[in-house]
Amino acid sequence: MQRLILAPRWLQFFIVVLVIFGIFFRFVNLDGKVYSLGETDTLLRISGYTTTQVKQQLFNGRVINKQAFAKFQSLNPEKNFGDTINSLAIDNPRHPPFYYLLARFWVQLFGDSMTTIRSLSAVISLSVFPCAYWLCRELFKVPLSLPGIAIALLAISPIQIIYAQEAQEYILWEVTILLSSAALLRALRLESTQLKEESYILNWGIYTFTLVLSLYTYLLSVFVAIAHLFYVIAIAKFRWNQTSQRFLMSSLLGFIIFSPWILVILAKQSSVLFSTDAKIKNSSFPNSIVNCLIQINNIFIDLNFNWIKPLIIIVVTPIFFTLVGYAIYCLWRTTHEKTWLFIINLIAIPTVPLVVSFCQLDLIPYYLGVQIAVAYLLSIQLYNGSISRQKTWQTILALLIIVGLFSDTLYSRSYTWWSKFSGNNHLEIAKIINQTSRTLLISNDAGNNSINILSLSSLIEPNVRFLLVQGNNIPKFSKNYSNIFLLNPSDTFRKRIEKKSQMNINIIYQGEYYSLWKLSE
Repeated sequence: MQRLILAPRWLQFFIVVLVIFGIFFRFVNLDGKVYSLGETDTLLRISGYTTTQVKQQLFNGRVINKQAFAKFQSLNPEKNFGDTINSLAIDNPRHPPFYYLLARFWVQLFGDSMTTIRSLSAVISLSVFPCAYWLCRELFKVPLSLPGIAIALLAISPIQIIYAQEAQEYILWEVTILLSSAALLRALRLESTQLKEESYILNWGIYTFTLVLSLYTYLLSVFVAIAHLFYVIAIAKFRWNQTSQRFLMSSLLGFIIFSPWILVILAKQSSVLFSTDAKIKNSSFPNSIVNCLIQINNIFIDLNFNWIKPLIIIVVTPIFFTLVGYAIYCLWRTTHEKTWLFIINLIAIPTVPLVVSFCQLDLIPYYLGVQIAVAYLLSIQLYNGSISRQKTWQTILALLIIVGLFSDTLYSRSYTWWSKFSGNNHLEIAKIINQTSRTLLISNDAGNNSINILSLSSLIEPNVRFLLVQGNNIPKFSKNYSNIFLLNPSDTFRKRIEKKSQMNINIIYQGEYYSLWKLSE
């Protein structure tokens, strides 16, 4: 490994300043973003109701107002923690209960506004800093230089700010990944020392505990555990020794503790395969690979690029891909096998299942591995080589800081972002509907419409009325409304309404996820 020294005073100062900026951006304007579908689902789980109960009580063919949705998006005294677990087990076992129980406890203490719920993620995100420091110390065994740069990059990384302001379990999952990874490396390091048997049990017990936390936070932790397994097998040179045995026993114990939720998952396989989030879109294998490469950008710069993707691919992506590729190359060439193998495992193995069903927000292990690799590259280049070389890398670090802070500023002032997925469509639909008077909005419960309507209702004015039905049942409605809209209908549902009402139905908005149609004479 190349020489890593204590960070100079100027760098220590900038690390502290960047952490302060990072904390500021994590808490600023928490109520200033449109709800994502995932956040709406979080509110539903906290309320203790299931999607079936939503359909029974709202999608019944009766005209209702906005207030009818409130009970499904707030804390209910008649519901308890068991109802939250039951709601997840029935509707969405892809999401284990740890975060949702923590969120319910949080809102019982501080209220159930979206600002309050998002503040939980912001508070949890502060744990990323000490956890990242611990992991970097275990990986590189240096006091401040490299861990400090890693913390600075994490503090202002645009994707980290997004996680910190999202009322979902992603930031908690990141913390548990860092904890379990650091705990594993610690247990492996202490295997080479002479300890009492009780100490070995404690060390591996800490790993088991952090693994269980991670599994009960997010299902894809299974692939992080697989990455850990490959790592231990590789450093043991495929030999069955005492270290391998202790690791296997610790991992098996973790999965045994997680087995109650595994049984829930097996009983609800379709719910796991078809998430309610509507953020996972079918994608070809080549497109998924390209998307994974593009996501490197969001670690360092995020200007809400969705609308200029060709420009990203042509200009931005090659720059950051080269930086990350060089970082991984330097990591491989200049560090011990135990170091580079762990980071590459963390980047590669948990990412494999996401190549087919691509979702940007699930790439946390990938993001973490890349950021640690780049932090290592910067830490060795800032102090090694000629003065001109050091100044070049100081300039690169400064540019990363500038584009990161600029991205964070832009995100903090924006009402919507690519990470809100279908929530961006809701914003446009709500603008159209709220400009009208004597309005009726019709929809059914097909696909994700039940959660979709809950999310949209937060943006709709109180004077708008809703008429919701199940399946393709034709709703009975008065033609006295001045404006009648149809939200995201299937062709069958739309044609049946058109035929029965003897009215024309024309599309007035087509978004990436949802559409809005209007009935007219």
